[in-house]
Order: sequence, then C-alpha cells, then structure tokens
Amino acid sequence: MNGAGIVIESLKNEGVEFVFGYPGGAVLTLYDEIYKTNFPHILTKHEQGAVHAADGYARATGKVGVCIATSGPGATNLITGIATANIDSIPLICITGQVATPLIGRDSFQEADVCGITAPITKHNYLVRHIKDLPRVLKEAFFIARTGRPGPVVVDIAKDVFAAETEYKYPAEICLRGYTGKYIGDEKKIDRAVDMLRTAERPIIFIGGGVITSETSQLVREMVQKMNIPMTSTLMGLGAADADSAGYLGMAGMHGSYAANMAIMKCDLLLGIGVRFDDRVTGVISEFAPKAKIIHFDIDYAEINKNIAVNLSVVGDLRWSLPLFQEKLCPYNDIIKENIQKWYENVVKIHTARPFKYKNDKNNILAQDAIKKLSDIVTHNTAIVTDVGQHQMWAAQFFKVYGPRNFITSGGLGTMGFGLPAAIGVKLGRPDKNVILLSGDGSIMMNCQELATLADYNINIKIIVIHNHVLGMVTQWQRMFYGERYSQSLLNSKADIVKIAQAMGIKGFRIKVKEELINGLQQLLHEQGPVLLDIIVPAEEDVFPMVPGGKRLDQMVMGEDGL
Repeated sequence: MNGAGIVIESLKNEGVEFVFGYPGGAVLTLYDEIYKTNFPHILTKHEQGAVHAADGYARATGKVGVCIATSGPGATNLITGIATANIDSIPLICITGQVATPLIGRDSFQEADVCGITAPITKHNYLVRHIKDLPRVLKEAFFIARTGRPGPVVVDIAKDVFAAETEYKYPAEICLRGYTGKYIGDEKKIDRAVDMLRTAERPIIFIGGGVITSETSQLVREMVQKMNIPMTSTLMGLGAADADSAGYLGMAGMHGSYAANMAIMKCDLLLGIGVRFDDRVTGVISEFAPKAKIIHFDIDYAEINKNIAVNLSVVGDLRWSLPLFQEKLCPYNDIIKENIQKWYENVVKIHTARPFKYKNDKNNILAQDAIKKLSDIVTHNTAIVTDVGQHQMWAAQFFKVYGPRNFITSGGLGTMGFGLPAAIGVKLGRPDKNVILLSGDGSIMMNCQELATLADYNINIKIIVIHNHVLGMVTQWQRMFYGERYSQSLLNSKADIVKIAQAMGIKGFRIKVKEELINGLQQLLHEQGPVLLDIIVPAEEDVFPMVPGGKRLDQMVMGEDGL
C-alpha cells in the first residue's frame, strides 16, 4: 500500500468520520486516494477554516478532529488554529504535506519548516521521511492527541512518502518512552483534600474546561448537590453546571458575576478543578482568594503553581481523582452541608440580588437583550458557538447553557474568526444539536469565506451577527483607558454582511429596531438550512461587570447605575 492509502486506512482504524481540508501540490497523492476511496471530506474555503472546523468538531464531540493542508502556505495557514486548540487542550491531528525528501532544507518551492514553526504550539509533532514509519507515527499521533491532557499533533509528511509503498500493518499497541497517557496520582493527597474541605466554613468550587474534557461534569454536580457547596466556572467551564443549578454563581473573572467574584475573595477554601488560573479569571494574582487555602485538581504538573501558588495539588486524571474524592467525602456530606449552610445561603442571596443586568432601551436593540431573548426561546438541546469580543462575553453572561460541550468558544487564545468554521465542525459532529453562531461584525469578516462552505454542504447553522459598527471590546478599552481615542477600531465598512451571505449562497436578513427582535429571532430559527441574521445594535454599549487590569476581583467596575 502506498503512503496515501496508509493515511486513509489509519484514519478508518481510528474511527475518523470525516476530515476537513484543502488540496495542494504536496498532498495531491493523498487527495487522489480520498477520491478513489470516497473518504468523507469537507472542502473549506481556507486552511484556517479547516483547522477551526476540526477544532469545533473535537470540542463538540470529545473525539479527535482531523484536518489536511498542503506544504508551505497551506501548512502555515493552520498555525492560528493549532495555537487555538493547543491553549484550550483540544485534540487535533493536522496532516500537512511537505516537499519531497531530497528537497527538504533547500528552500524549495512551497517549503516551510512546519515542525519548527509548530513546536511551541503542539503537544507533539512529526516529520515523516520514510514510508515504514508512517503507520507507527499515525498511531502514536492519535494516542498522544487524545490521552492525558489532550492537544494538537502535527504530522508533516514528505510528498514522496505518499507515493512510496510498503506492507501495511497498523500497530495494535504503541510504546512511547516516558509517556503512557495514564495519570494516576497520590491518593494521600485526596485524603488531605477531604480533610481540608471537611473543616472549611466558606468553601467554593471553581471549575474549568478540564471538567468538560474529562467528562466529569456529573461528578462535580453531584458533589455540589450533596453538600451545597457554591460553584463558579471559567469561560471554558460553562455548561459543566446547568445555568440555573442551585448554588451555581455563573462565570467568574474579568467579566464574571458579582457573586462569583465576591465569593472567591471571601472564601476560606477554593477548590480549583481542571482550571489554569488564567489571568482573565484571577485579577491581581497576589490578591486572588486572599483568605483561602487553595486546592488544585489538574492532570498537568505544569499547571501547578504556574500562576497561583496553591496549598495542595492533586495531580492526575480527573476521571481517577474525582470519583475517589467523592467516595471519600461520602461520610462527611451532611457534616459539610451543615458547616457551610450560612455561607451557602449568603452567596446565593447575593447572586439573586446582583445578577447580570443591563439598562433598558426603548428604541434600540441591545445585544444583551437579543442574547437573553434568544436563550429564552431555544431548547436546551442547543449548542451556542461564539467568536471573540463583546458578544462572546454577553453570551457567557446571558445565554443559559445546559450541559457540557454546548458552549463552544476560543478561550485562551481569543481567536477572532474562530466561530463560523468551528460551528461547521460542531454541527457535523453533533447533527442532533441546534447550532447557533453568535458573531460580531468584526469577527465574522475574519473567515466569512466559510459562508460558502455552509451553502455548499447545506449545513443547518443559524448565524447571528451582533453588528455595532465597531471592534466592540477594543473600543470599550479605548473608551475606558485611552481617552476615547478610537484608533482603527471604527468599522465604517461599506460591506453589506447580508448581501455577502446571499452572494455566498445562504439566506440573510437584517433587523434594526426593538419591535423587530422577537419576530426576527423566530424567523431565523424557523427557516430551513443555513441563515444569517444581522442585528444592528448601538456602538456605545460596554460589557459589565469588568475587572480592569491590575485590579482585584472585588474591584469590579459595574457601569451605569451599578449594572
């Protein structure tokens, strides 16, 4: 079998449903094999669209997403998507073509050092020069991508390897020196965590994306319910707890809820589960949870004490540590519940009194109102995908998420242009879900070419563009910290987003006044196939609460009238 055939057979062996990609010279033999075998392939309009789509598929399903690009510019067009997946721990396999083996290192046509470029932003990468290495490399790549802390793996394959032939035997097992993919930690540390929680009076559980990745959301929910421990989450942890769960305080951090941030500042024990303690959730690091002992459950040693110094670390797969932690807590559930009852009632009362709010506008459609009303009329079987900016934060605040893998967003890298191609991957991976993309007039233009991909494959995604004619988060910072000097952030574009959508082959319409909002949302949801709704909103709206840089979580700027 030739190398191209080996790639396709290996993908089948790994259970890959389809790949996203774009052909080019170095991968023509592989694409010829795709043609011969009729292997499912989604042709995006740009390589960045392919990698974000594979990423969205992986986030929505928990499976490994796969994308293909040619050498040189094809491979380098994947870089932003690889970095996006890497920082959010998303399992990807990125197969790239490379120039033929004799031409490597000679600055040949469409040559780029893909392994060198991607080394800092991948979990691992390979350059395959010999056909006999290909089956082993592909087996290892999938194993590395999906095990432990997941992440992207690049497999760069020389053009001549695709054409070379060898006897094909896909390895049944692999042996990687120093890496087993299993993370079993120290059980004695779990005992210490139980003791710390048992004696705490003001504990809070702080969950991140690791809870969703490890499929342990239900375990965390059960702990919260049994002991009435207040809980908050990062942006990446949204959905691990249902939006209206008792004791859930919403998202914490820069644009988090008042109750969540105040609870972190006042708690005496903070239990971080699958979180990175990113700067967007900590505020001033030295004054994060100043009254608390901190326990950190995480799979990756590298995250321990990286940002926040902790009192106890439980390093290991959450699928190992959390069931054991829950089991050891069972004899103390009622004691803990009684110890913290006043604390629980107090923080819930604060959250009830100080929810996310926005001012009323009699004439204009407000983004917050549009997102809240959307949330009210869709079913719980809805996955919301966002781009990056103000609309992303408003979605995190006002769209009620029910269940893990139903809030898909670029967290750590904050990648504008992520949303549209990611939504394609989400819908293809979860065809049973209603998939809605929330974007902005800045973000949507970053990868608007993928509107044509929606049309080509008739992928049923509903798109809402929050259109305020500015780079919203940029102008908010310029308004607050740069004397209202709106340098290059006013989008006085002559481009018509609705007409762009229509030109790409999908339906599009626009609403401008408040009276049109409900009917516009209902029309969007009831239309068949992909549809875009452009909602015109004021440019001056800001996202509040906000914790400015260099401030503590309890030094939130609340906006007008304390909103």
